Amino acid sequence: MWCQRLVWLLRGQRGSTGRRWPQLPRDPEPVLAALARCHSTAPASPCCAWQLHQDHLELRYGSTVMRLDFVWLRDHCRSASCYNAKTSQRSLDTASVDLGIQPQAVRVDDTTLFLTWPDGHVTRYGLEWLAKNSYEGQKQQVMHPRILWNAEIYRQAQVPSIDCRSFLETDEGLKEFLQNFLLYGIAFVENVTPTKEDTKILAERVSIIRETIYGRMWYFTSDFSRGDTAYTKLALDRHTDTTYFQEPCGIQVFHCLKHEGTGGRTLLVDGFHAAEQVLRQAPEHFELLAKVPLKHEYVENVGGCHNHMIGVGPVLNVYPWNNELYLIRYNNYDRAVFNTVPHDVVRRWYHAHRALTTELRRPDNELWVKLKPGKALFVDNWRVLHGREAFTGYRQLCGCYLTRDDVLNTARLLGLQA
Repeated sequence: MWCQRLVWLLRGQRGSTGRRWPQLPRDPEPVLAALARCHSTAPASPCCAWQLHQDHLELRYGSTVMRLDFVWLRDHCRSASCYNAKTSQRSLDTASVDLGIQPQAVRVDDTTLFLTWPDGHVTRYGLEWLAKNSYEGQKQQVMHPRILWNAEIYRQAQVPSIDCRSFLETDEGLKEFLQNFLLYGIAFVENVTPTKEDTKILAERVSIIRETIYGRMWYFTSDFSRGDTAYTKLALDRHTDTTYFQEPCGIQVFHCLKHEGTGGRTLLVDGFHAAEQVLRQAPEHFELLAKVPLKHEYVENVGGCHNHMIGVGPVLNVYPWNNELYLIRYNNYDRAVFNTVPHDVVRRWYHAHRALTTELRRPDNELWVKLKPGKALFVDNWRVLHGREAFTGYRQLCGCYLTRDDVLNTARLLGLQA
């Protein structure tokens, strides 16, 4: 009780008798810190220490030192009146929280932080929850576990293709497929009936099909029926698709239905592996590619198709709290006029872009595969670049784009980190 009264005394608040203690003229911070140290050395919490500051609580739990703002601590209260556990939604009106709020009392035991607020409300946090959900905890965590690869690493991994029946009919098959896809950014399904209709059934097992200007399921040959180089027999350099969308399509499905000719192998390159090499060799290049926004543009006037799409974003997109790369937007075909930075940045950006392009074009990073009827390929369009060698003869491909959110949702529901 003497500790609680000391907190009241230092903050000029009322004691349990209703009497207001006189406000001391001195700064309470040093004494509050001493009080916190007194608590933190209690034998009951040998792995935890804490210290009060004017606007936050500093809490050490294990090897993690967290600085938790008082407003943040009030806003994230998981009590029944503040949080609906059934819907996993906040009930507290954040705008009602005093932005100068401070706890009246703080207590920590082996597993839990207790805070009593000026209105008497008590907030409880598990220390494990705080260590996981604090900024300092998130900074140490990876959002999406991945295995970065070049051609040799991928071949040595001997990642199995998933049989179509297992994929469609069992959660185990679907989970194995998604685990491969999340780790490597590509995954194959074998023994698929080579029709557009069966490919659609395959895609919808994972996600909602994303309808775009190309429709839901696209089906093409080299007839140049759309204003895109993909609808030719020409080679295609490595790239990601739909960079001209504000949110590029997340996953792409390819299924070769027929090819009567030569060539046409598919090129796959792990863009995250290439970006990681740039980060190690020239961090300033990586930083610039993650900072400078670019415009990508698609203009089409072929037959009855008239489109003008513009997407804006940097080549590399990272989570700011841990610098984890989550999207690469790379397409030299569709990159629009570069006019988003002043002249003194332009040349530095070209040097950075060249460094990334050099890594993407290293032969060691190129995985070449021959798509055949019955073998469908899923590609993470936010990570893996694809291309194609020139081909001869008649070649039919079908496929679609999938909504990324729904793919990750399916993975999480099966217990995967995504």
